[in-house]
Amino acid sequence: MTSLLEIKDLHVSVETDQGAKPILNGVDLTIPQGETHAIMGPNGSGKSTLAYAIAGHPRYEVTSGSILLDGEEVTEMGVDERAQAGLFLAMQYPVEIPGVTNANFLRTAKTAIDGEAPAIRTWMKEVKEAMENLRMDSSFAERNVNEGFSGGEKKRNEILQVELLKPKFAVLDETDSGLDVDALKVVSEGVNRAKETTGLGVLLITHYTRILRYIKPDFVHVFVNGRVAEEGGPELADRLEEEGYDRYLVDAA
Repeated sequence: MTSLLEIKDLHVSVETDQGAKPILNGVDLTIPQGETHAIMGPNGSGKSTLAYAIAGHPRYEVTSGSILLDGEEVTEMGVDERAQAGLFLAMQYPVEIPGVTNANFLRTAKTAIDGEAPAIRTWMKEVKEAMENLRMDSSFAERNVNEGFSGGEKKRNEILQVELLKPKFAVLDETDSGLDVDALKVVSEGVNRAKETTGLGVLLITHYTRILRYIKPDFVHVFVNGRVAEEGGPELADRLEEEGYDRYLVDAA
């Protein structure tokens, strides 16, 4: 049975020093497992807010609307419960975790999600293979999570988690930012592998079309002022590349 992520009339506010500030103003999206949906839009349009709301960041409050995974209300779940249900967020700025090795982090996360520890021999083989595919040196397994990693290495480490934890849906929040062409190809190949092997559904947030040359979207959604202003196929991304977002901003004004 294909899983389904549904976002219905979602309104989200974020806590600021001046109080709660509305960011999302009625977002509707439906993403079946196995499809890739690209979210594009100008800075400040609410793209990352959507990602954090799906993941359950405590600073982002869902004031109305629903996030449903296979019909179950996600907004009532804790962050760990969302991960166990099959949601994953690849962060725009992955955090460093001093004192925790990648190997321990990955196995602990896998155990928490599956409810049981993976068999050591099989697990280590999977980790080694995934790291080789992402062109990560084996020494990264014993290094602390993201500590001293370059921007590209941190992004590969995020996709390593996607490949090993096997979520139903991955939200990729500007995973392409800061990547050179070679790293972009490697990261994209990892996402495509996950789609092919597990039927991963992808919500891909990006400013630019270059990653969409390697991860082909089924649908493109344009975000402006906290809502979806237009939807279309891959050709819409090409049009945005040529024309930018000015016409949406004029309409919104």
